Amino acid sequence: MTDHTDIPDDSIHDGQGTYDVVLLVEQALTPADAKQVRSLHSEIEDPVVYHVLLPLEDAAARIEASLGTLGAGDLMAAPALAMNDVDIEALRRECEENSSSDLKKTLLAIHDAGGKATGKVTSEPPVDALAALVTSVDAREAIILTRSHVVAEFFHVDWTSRARRKLGVPVLHLIEHENFDEQASGSGEGVTGV
Repeated sequence: MTDHTDIPDDSIHDGQGTYDVVLLVEQALTPADAKQVRSLHSEIEDPVVYHVLLPLEDAAARIEASLGTLGAGDLMAAPALAMNDVDIEALRRECEENSSSDLKKTLLAIHDAGGKATGKVTSEPPVDALAALVTSVDAREAIILTRSHVVAEFFHVDWTSRARRKLGVPVLHLIEHENFDEQASGSGEGVTGV
């Protein structure tokens, strides 16, 4: 008979250690989003710890979008704003404040759903930040939550495909503000896994 007491148990039901999950989110999670994420781990006996990454809202993209809109004003004979009318530093501060506020709301939503979470706003490319955090915390899985509208899907589904190629853990893509039934109905992208 072999004694297995010296062999480490990597089971998620061993009651020791934590089951770490990295969440990459685009915007603040709602209480329903947080409950949905928590429901994915309800059967895990080890304490589940969520590590939230929220990319810094991109001030440059907002300026470009504003300038595009302002440029359209020329066609409508509206006066265009000069670049110096845009307070870039104030816009950067506003983006940082918005991102920090979204992170606080997300951590609170996870806490209120019975979870334990830490988080940070990152200015790194999202998939690179995700990969680094998965390695840093020895995460067992990663979940990417994106917005549901078509333009966001076009650009951000790529986060999921790049993360799947880069990470050695399961990657789940969920749509924010939709429950599992809505995602699976075909109206959105749906729940996608490894």
